[in-house]
Amino acid sequence: MRKPTLFIALAFAAALASPVLAEDKVGFIYVGPAADAGYNQSMDDGRKFVEKALPGTTTTSFELIPETAEVERVMERLISSGHKIIFATSYGYLDYAIKVGEKHPDVTILHAGGLKTSKNVGTYWADSDAGMYLAGVAAGHLSKTGKLGFQGGFQIPQLMRSVNAFTLGAQSVNPKAVTTVVWNGGWWEPQKETEATNAFADAGIDVVAEQVDSPITIAQVAEKRGILMIGKDLDIHDRAPKSWLTGVSWNWGPMMVEQIKQIKAGTWKASHVRGDLASGNVVLDPFGAMVPAAVQESILKLKDDINAGKKSIWVGPIAKQDGTVVVAADQKLTMEQVETMDYLVKGITGATK
Repeated sequence: MRKPTLFIALAFAAALASPVLAEDKVGFIYVGPAADAGYNQSMDDGRKFVEKALPGTTTTSFELIPETAEVERVMERLISSGHKIIFATSYGYLDYAIKVGEKHPDVTILHAGGLKTSKNVGTYWADSDAGMYLAGVAAGHLSKTGKLGFQGGFQIPQLMRSVNAFTLGAQSVNPKAVTTVVWNGGWWEPQKETEATNAFADAGIDVVAEQVDSPITIAQVAEKRGILMIGKDLDIHDRAPKSWLTGVSWNWGPMMVEQIKQIKAGTWKASHVRGDLASGNVVLDPFGAMVPAAVQESILKLKDDINAGKKSIWVGPIAKQDGTVVVAADQKLTMEQVETMDYLVKGITGATK
């Protein structure tokens, strides 16, 4: 007769120790497929982390939602089904998030990047610039031609800063290194990605970096053409063992959990939350087998200096493509200046608009 009483007492104590409401619902919206082995999968991995870290919290996700009024309709659908927290994970969702937030002040929307907020809409992001700089250092060391390639989805600040950081890293070890950038006009364009990677190889470019939603196509073509690659968003080193140099991945889960905890505790305030290599929200992926041990050690030492605040990648002098100095010697860019970057640095070939 004592066992049921003991069981009930233990269950009650456990409930008090974990005061997570069973009805809590968190929504996630992705611009591409959740299993893309890239950006959207990294966000979905964050969603899964949330479910494990916050027992009792349930999540709902929608994928392949374009950066149009369609995302507004999806947000409304989530809200009508009881979701009080929404992660809008693509760059072009922000204006719609602000609009929906104004209509539903009891809902909190967390948007991936951007510099707009409202009372119940904040942004979160993890700055991967330093990681791309380190990847550029690897490319600068391993490239035999000094010709690098970069593929991006759109000409937006988040990608401008990425190709700039990559190029500056390469130039830190090979001042003559040049990067050819191609804008595909879409987050997931396998045919264009294939064509551009082949064109890079034909032009003597021997290292290609990218910031598109999925690195898989570029990795496969690079492997076939015998050129090297830099990964982005998710670690896929096992998909291109002969081409892989290193990559830069996201680790969104801990940041998401912290935001949710603050919202539940009533301490959350709309702001621009940012993570980086030092916080662990950005990860420098494993090195490929062809990267010499000495190069790996030098890059990891540089990573330590960046994490310790001894080295900043956005300190001048930095010049635009035409040679105009945009960051004076010893001047450091602010977060706002980095996140509104609309130029390419000297040594990059490719249009900005």
